[in-house]
Amino acid sequence: MAPRAYWKGYLKLSLVSCPIALYPATSSSERVSFNRINKKTGNRLKQQQVDAETGEPVEKEDIGRGYEIGKGQYLQVEDDEIEKIRIESTHTIEIDSFVPRQEIDDRYPDSPYYVAPTDQVGQEAFAVIRDAIREKGLVALGRVVVSRREYVVMLEAFEKGLLATTLRYAYEVREPASYFEDIPDLKLPAEMKQLASHILDTKAAHFEPAKFTDHYETALVELLRAKQAGRIVEAPKDEPAPQRVINLMDALRASIGAETKKKPAAASTKVRAGTAAKRKAGR
Repeated sequence: MAPRAYWKGYLKLSLVSCPIALYPATSSSERVSFNRINKKTGNRLKQQQVDAETGEPVEKEDIGRGYEIGKGQYLQVEDDEIEKIRIESTHTIEIDSFVPRQEIDDRYPDSPYYVAPTDQVGQEAFAVIRDAIREKGLVALGRVVVSRREYVVMLEAFEKGLLATTLRYAYEVREPASYFEDIPDLKLPAEMKQLASHILDTKAAHFEPAKFTDHYETALVELLRAKQAGRIVEAPKDEPAPQRVINLMDALRASIGAETKKKPAAASTKVRAGTAAKRKAGR
C-alpha cells in the first residue's frame, strides 16, 4: 500500500514550481498502546464531553471554541471566523531563503517529513531544486500551512528526495539563562580534563540507531505475552544506586582502568572467533 500523504501542494523557488506531497518521516504506531476499559465488564470506555459546571453531557453541535480572558470567562470564537483568516502560503511551500545548516539551533527543529514529487511532469523541476540545495550545501527555509497553522519549514536534500522539518518559532523556545545561572564557572585542572578526554576517546563510536533498544517497549511486549500465556510476571530487581563520587580524580582514574580492561576482552573474543573461522575453513 502506498504511503498516505500528510499534505499536498506545491514547492516553489522563484518562478520554478512542482507539485509535491509531505509524508511523516517518523511513526509511533508500532509502540504498544492501551485503551481505557471498564474493569468490571472489560468493555472499552467512550470519551464524553461534559460541562464543567453543570456536569451535564454536551451534544456535539453545542461544542465550540473559547479563549480564556479571565477566570471562568471565555471569548467565543466561531469556526467560520477562523476560516476567514487568509494565509498566503496555504497550498504552496515557497522558498524564502537559503542558510547554513549549522546556524539553525538544535532547539528549533520539530517534526520531520519526506518530500516527494506527485507526478511525472514535475519531477524535473523537483530534481533541479533538490540538486541546487545539495550542491550549495545549504538548507532552504519556507512556510507551510497545515491544519490552519503556519509553520516555518527547513528543507534539505535527503537521498532521492527532500527532508522537510518544521521549526519552532522563537517564542516557543525557552531561554537557558534561568536554568544555568546557578552553575558556577570552574577552572578545572588540566590533568582532570585530560583524564575525561581519554575516557571519551575509549568510548568513541559511530551513530547506529539500530543498536539502541527500547527496553520499556520490550518489557511491555513481554508483559503482554506472559499474561496471555498465564505466566506470573515478576518485577525486576532494583539496581543499586551509583556510588557518590568523593574524589573526582580517583573516579576518573578508576574509569580509565575499567575501560582499559574491557578492550583486551573484546580483542580476545575476536581472535577466538577468527581462529574458529579458520579451522572451519580448513576442514
